[in-house]
Amino acid sequence: MTAPLRLCVHRSDSTVPAIPISVDLRMPSDVAEVEAAVELIARHCFAGRSPCARTAFRLRVALSEALANAILRGNQSDPSKSVVIRAELFAESIRLGIEDEGHGFDLTRLTSPVLPESLEDEQGRGLFIISQLADRVEVNDRGNTIWMTLPRC
Repeated sequence: MTAPLRLCVHRSDSTVPAIPISVDLRMPSDVAEVEAAVELIARHCFAGRSPCARTAFRLRVALSEALANAILRGNQSDPSKSVVIRAELFAESIRLGIEDEGHGFDLTRLTSPVLPESLEDEQGRGLFIISQLADRVEVNDRGNTIWMTLPRC
């Protein structure tokens, strides 16, 4: 079993404004830890700001969905594996990356879960929800890391 949540906050020097603050969190592949991880990341993403209710909701739901996918689908709930969350905090946006230790998936092979022929499918709903909540969604080539961009209001 991996250790509980491990947080690392990086602040770049003021001469490199590209990524002012990044927050890394390593968590075990345990859905029982999702709520604590989401709240910890949200607290750091909105530190010193009063986020609008819509952005706070979008961040928490999208991050919860991505973590559930990483734990259940990517890591197959294997307690020896972990999930890494990286939050890159820019002046006007938040970029969240969620990486699991799984084999990845091919985003192009997923069908929309709202199509009549896909309503019974067991996959794709979480990614659909994420895509509706985030301003931008990207997946790395391996398919084991998803990046979501949200406003930082």
